[in-house]
Amino acid sequence: MKSQFFLGIAGNIGSGKSSLTTKLAKQYNFMPFFESVEDNPYLSDFYKDMNRWSFHLQVYFLSSRFHQQNKLDKLNKSIIMDRTIYEDAEIFAKNLNVINMLDDRDYKNYLALYEEMTSFLKVPDLLIYLRASVPTLVRQIQLRGREYESSISIEYLNRLNELYETWISNYDKGPKLIIETDDLDFVNLEEDFGKVLKMVDGRLFGMFPM
Repeated sequence: MKSQFFLGIAGNIGSGKSSLTTKLAKQYNFMPFFESVEDNPYLSDFYKDMNRWSFHLQVYFLSSRFHQQNKLDKLNKSIIMDRTIYEDAEIFAKNLNVINMLDDRDYKNYLALYEEMTSFLKVPDLLIYLRASVPTLVRQIQLRGREYESSISIEYLNRLNELYETWISNYDKGPKLIIETDDLDFVNLEEDFGKVLKMVDGRLFGMFPM
């Protein structure tokens, strides 16, 4: 019998990670950890000038995520995290390097920090990946209306989706669950949330009976 769980919610910008984190945390009485967005000192500048701020942003996210996950060992509670530290390196930093907005020297330095940090961290008991098409992402980004996200291009979201698909297909650090979200509205429709909950229940508690 397992008494403490660590769930990670992964997915592209606008895929519904924060919403699902909130709903699952309430359902299971888990402690939620959210991605630092509103108090991020680089995010707005990054979307205006990616070349100038890419390294600063990625190091900030890496440091913030490490600080969050490092708390897990000290808390006698089950945890659910909005976005994982793996996505920072495998998706966002890699994309910036590929499109020459994060040069090879900075990227190599960043990866060295990432490898060192993740060697000290727990792996999620279950990684939940929210798969969404670009039209779904665009619609949900527009609905939440964050000003700094208004300049995100379809091309950028598409590149991230491609990297996500490569990463999740090769993810082998622990169990994973892929949820197709294009035809689900788990935020507003209880029936759809029930479908998601059934999938998570079956995967998580099938491995670790309560």
